[in-house]
Amino acid sequence: MKSHGFCFAYCVMLEDDPNIPAIAKYFNTKGRYEEVNPYLREDILAVNRSILQPPSEECQQIHLTAIIRHGTRYPTTKNIKEMQQLYNIILHNASGEQSWLRELQTQWTMWYTEDMDGRLVQKGVNELKHLAVRLSKLFPSLISEEKLRGGFIKFITSSKHRCVNSTLSFKAGLTEHWNIKDMEFDHAVNDALMRFFDTCTRFVEEVDNNPSAVTEVDTFKQGPEMRRVQQKIADHLNIPYSLITYDMAEAAFYLCAYEFAIKSVKSPWCQLFDEDDAKVIEFASDLREFWKRGYGHDINSRASCILFHDVFNRLDKVAAQNMSGQQVAEAVTVQIGHADTLLPLLTLLGFFKDSEPLTSTNFATQAHRSFRTSHMMPYAANLILVLYDCGGGDLRLQPLLNEKPVTFPGLTDRASMPLYRDVLEHYKDLLQGCNFETECQVFKQPAED
Repeated sequence: MKSHGFCFAYCVMLEDDPNIPAIAKYFNTKGRYEEVNPYLREDILAVNRSILQPPSEECQQIHLTAIIRHGTRYPTTKNIKEMQQLYNIILHNASGEQSWLRELQTQWTMWYTEDMDGRLVQKGVNELKHLAVRLSKLFPSLISEEKLRGGFIKFITSSKHRCVNSTLSFKAGLTEHWNIKDMEFDHAVNDALMRFFDTCTRFVEEVDNNPSAVTEVDTFKQGPEMRRVQQKIADHLNIPYSLITYDMAEAAFYLCAYEFAIKSVKSPWCQLFDEDDAKVIEFASDLREFWKRGYGHDINSRASCILFHDVFNRLDKVAAQNMSGQQVAEAVTVQIGHADTLLPLLTLLGFFKDSEPLTSTNFATQAHRSFRTSHMMPYAANLILVLYDCGGGDLRLQPLLNEKPVTFPGLTDRASMPLYRDVLEHYKDLLQGCNFETECQVFKQPAED
C-alpha cells in the first residue's frame, strides 16, 4: 500500500482479519470498496493528501470530474431466483455433519426477496456519503461549502433507483458534513450519458443481445477448471454433480459476497469455496466483463464516446474560462452510473489492457492480468479527473481511480499529472473521430431479390 503512508503498520494485519472471508478479494463487481482500499477499514474517512503531489506549489485545482459507480446494492431478481433454487437444494438434498452446513439448513433463512431487485442498501448509502466527505478532504478548494452553495457543483445520474439514491447519498454526505439545512441541491437525470449502453444500437445488437459475442465465456463455464469447482461444491454437500450447474456455483459465490457486502457477515456460504475456486469464478466473471464491456469487442468501449466527449468538452470549457480570467462556472461535476458505465470508459482510455486477450483457455497464464474487476470495479468505484493550473498557461490533468493516482496508458512524462495538452494530443484520434451516432449505427445488408 505504498500510496498510503499511514497504512504500513496495519495493512498486513488486516489481511488476516477473521471476520473477512479469505475469498473476499475475488468478488469482482460484487466486492467492497474496503477490499480495494484496506486502510478504510480502520478509518472510513481517512485520506492522504500527499498522494496528489503536483509538480509545483503554484498548481491550483480548478476543476474536478468524478464518474462514480453506485454503492452496494441488493442482488437482481435473476440472481435472487438462482439463490432460492440453490437454497432449496441445500435444504432438501444436502447432507453432512459440518457445522456450517447445519447452520445453513437450520439457522440461515433466505431473506432476499425478488422485489429487492438491485436496490441500494444502507451500506451503499453510507459508501457514497463517506466518499463525498473524503473527496471534500482531498480537494477542499473545489468540494467546499462555498462552491456547493454557489451552484458550482453539478450532479448527474442514471435514472436507475440505485444511482439516483447514490446521488442523493453523495449530496447528503456533503450537506450533513457542513450542516447545511437551509438549501437543497438539484441533480439531473441523463441516461444518454450514464446508460449509453442502452441506446447504442450496434452494441445492443452485436454484443448485448448476441450470444456469439460471449462464446469464450460459455466455453470457460463448461471447461475443466469450472467443472472441478462445481464438483467440489457437490462433494461438500454430498449431492449428485448434476445438481450444481455453473449458475448454482455462481449463486453460492454471490451469497457469500452479498452477505459480506451488505451485512459485513462472514457467512457459512463462504465455506463452499477455497481461494483456488474463487480465482476460477473470478476469471469467469472477468471473462464476461472483458467480452461484454471491455476489450473483447471495439463497440464495447466506443459506445462510451458520448461520455468521453462530455468529459473533455467540459475540461476544454474550463480551460478556456480559466485562460480568459473568468470564474470557472462548473468547479465540480459528479456523475453517478454503473459498472457498465465506467468499465467501457476505462477501456476507451486504455486502462488495464493486457498484452493478450482473456480467453477460455488462458486462465492459468492470466493469473497476473491487469484486467481484474475485483481490483478496479468494487461498489462505489470512481474515476476522478482533476484539472490544475500550474501558472503561465501550464494546465495539468491528474487521473485517480478509487482515490489512488493512476497514469494515462501511454503517457509516461510527469506520470500522474501530465500536461493537459499532452493528454489531448494522446487522445486526439478519439477526440476527432469517436462519434456516438456513427459508432452505434447498424448497417443492414440489403436484402437479396
